[in-house]
Amino acid sequence: MATESGPTVEDGVRELLLLMPRIVGRAKRTPPPPELDDVALAPRHLSLLAYLLFDGPMTVNELAGRLEIAPTTASLMIGDLSRQGVLERTEDPDDRRRTIVSIHADKRPAVDAWLARGAKAWEAALSPLSPSERALVIRTLRVFEEYGS
Repeated sequence: MATESGPTVEDGVRELLLLMPRIVGRAKRTPPPPELDDVALAPRHLSLLAYLLFDGPMTVNELAGRLEIAPTTASLMIGDLSRQGVLERTEDPDDRRRTIVSIHADKRPAVDAWLARGAKAWEAALSPLSPSERALVIRTLRVFEEYGS
């Protein structure tokens, strides 16, 4: 039963349990653009590519920290995408022991187009909300994700 301010917790859980499979299904049905057809991309690559697209080139350790994975795992993912021509690794000019990772210039428009679909959907969902409401949505999704871990 809904209250004046919104659904009860039970009603909200029901609605989200019905909605989440559709959201996940939509994400899975969003194919990479044709320019990336020859690349073996998995859902785990989306966050890595999004960080590089939105925040620019960074080190393997920085990526690992943001992705909340071990540097060796990040390095394996980066190596895989580098071999497929999606990422490029360059030596850090300030510290030659470090490697800077970026999206290959030839693949950047395709990666941008692929991620833009989701970005536009989230923009439409979040734009009408106040900053505190947006923060609540993001916090809620993080708690849901962490609880399932």
